[in-house]
Amino acid sequence: MISKTLTAIGLAAAPAGFLLVSGANPAGAHDPSGQSATSELDPEVVAAAIREVREATRKYEDVKVALADGYVPAPPGDCVTAAKEGLPPEWGGMGIHYINPKMLKITGTQPRVNGEATHTDFLKPSILLYEPMADGSMKLVGVENLVFLNAWLKAGNGAPPTFAGRSWDIMADNTSTPQDEAHRFEPHMDQHIYFFDSEDPRDMLRPFTPHITCEHHKPASK
Repeated sequence: MISKTLTAIGLAAAPAGFLLVSGANPAGAHDPSGQSATSELDPEVVAAAIREVREATRKYEDVKVALADGYVPAPPGDCVTAAKEGLPPEWGGMGIHYINPKMLKITGTQPRVNGEATHTDFLKPSILLYEPMADGSMKLVGVENLVFLNAWLKAGNGAPPTFAGRSWDIMADNTSTPQDEAHRFEPHMDQHIYFFDSEDPRDMLRPFTPHITCEHHKPASK
């Protein structure tokens, strides 16, 4: 999922405060991919915030619990990698997204998924991220929250949400490229949080991580 500034997706009429911070998050201002270093963040603050989220969502290490709580694989059940998106393969992947339609307040799926979600609580995330394992099991590797841009602005918000000091990525499909940067979703903002141990926990807030592979993913039969 590649971030876009509000101007790039035709929302220049959004509140001025929002425009000032769009595309300028501490993940690396001027990098539209969101993959640059997060040097402006406090690593201790980031590490503590990730630990809290990890503990709060540990029950979802059992994917059956996730399914029972209303999470389902995001259609068509793809395991997302940077390479599949036409991006540098060394960035790694995201895994399979298990979404909670009720938390995302989905209102439609055609031509793109749309909704009214403004939910930002990572202790109860709207999306869980799983990596397929060689034995067929699913490993919880992170979480994500997503808010639809129109709903966020309609609710009176004047700036993107943040996590541990990082502004979320702004996402919209660029029709001039072959990739679907917004993953079949209407314009939205999202933030990924990964649970791998890292020398620099700030790296765990980037959209993609080299810790994830989709080599064991088996697409559903059509």
